[in-house]
Amino acid sequence: MFEPPDRLKQLPPYLFAEVDRRKRELIAKGKDVIDLGVGDPDLPSPDFVIQALSDAAKDPANHRYALDAGMPVFRKTITQWFHKRFGVRLDPDKEVLPSIGSKEAIAHLPLAVLNPGNVALIPDPGYPVYNSATLFAGGEPYRMPLLESNDFLPDLGSLEEPLLKRAKLLYINYPNNPTSAIASKDFFVDVVRFAKKHQILVAQDAAYCEVGFDGYRAPSILEINGAKDVCVEFHSLSKTFNMTGWRVGFVAGNPQVLSLLAKVKSNIDSGIFQAVQIAAKTALESGEAWFQNNLAIYQRRRDLVARRLSEIGFKFTPPKATFYCWLPVPPGYTSSELAVRFLEDMSLVVTPGNGFGKYGEGYFRISLTVPDVRIEEAMSRIEKSHKHSHS
Repeated sequence: MFEPPDRLKQLPPYLFAEVDRRKRELIAKGKDVIDLGVGDPDLPSPDFVIQALSDAAKDPANHRYALDAGMPVFRKTITQWFHKRFGVRLDPDKEVLPSIGSKEAIAHLPLAVLNPGNVALIPDPGYPVYNSATLFAGGEPYRMPLLESNDFLPDLGSLEEPLLKRAKLLYINYPNNPTSAIASKDFFVDVVRFAKKHQILVAQDAAYCEVGFDGYRAPSILEINGAKDVCVEFHSLSKTFNMTGWRVGFVAGNPQVLSLLAKVKSNIDSGIFQAVQIAAKTALESGEAWFQNNLAIYQRRRDLVARRLSEIGFKFTPPKATFYCWLPVPPGYTSSELAVRFLEDMSLVVTPGNGFGKYGEGYFRISLTVPDVRIEEAMSRIEKSHKHSHS
């Protein structure tokens, strides 16, 4: 009786839901499954953030509807953090908009800026929400290949004029999920120049900007002169402070675009629970030293995976950022076939590259969000299986 509407029929199965279904089937059969799939930190949120939430939740003033645009004190803290981190000054009333995690804002942006038939340029491989959000808004996704030969950066110069005349939105994501690639300020300069020339809004997804290794610190696109004219940037506390379940982030940049996004959001959600905003404010004010310890854990895990996989025979460049390792699939498999083999032969969940788009084929993603001892066990299973298949 209730046929799915066309917009839902256009969507591929949401990647992580499908992976989770297969995983639960194995666990129900009693298998010891190690999940190296979804990027959800296994480490707890900071104690001082939990305490701030607890205190704020006891205050009845925080039990009412929150302001759609976020608490002024939270917006001000965001601008202070942004200035300290990137040297960029933002107007807390016009150039910052808190969001229910960055995913929500990323998904609602096309509703705010696209007309049906407008093109959104999206990276492939890329976070699946760029594609689905464009379709929901009646837009047309155009997939830009991210190729290893171009350091997993889109080749903007290859996009042809008839396409660019219809394009209104460009999603980019650095540090990148799933490839863990990084982008230089020079690339961002090129992006801003490109966007101004073609009158395209840039949406830079910076959810992983704080997860960097070997001293690497990701830049913000808003550091580039004139970027605020054509750019918004999404930030999240999810990965930075192990707060994925808290659902809090923000968008910064072009004030006109943020006002349009705020209009969409005010018709869809009722703001972020104020106690969560107060806890997020505490995280941004107090979290720098705490986060260095977090990074050390991820870096240790990255080094463990890099060492063990190199010994097994995988060609692998350790990532400078994110908590993902993006690896070429060995000869003789598609990415899906390899993921199925890992799941059925080794009880390991890895993410097939083709789940992120056509150009993700030939790769698979490992997430560093399980304890060291489980990563060690996972590597041992891969090594044992590799030896068995070559004996």
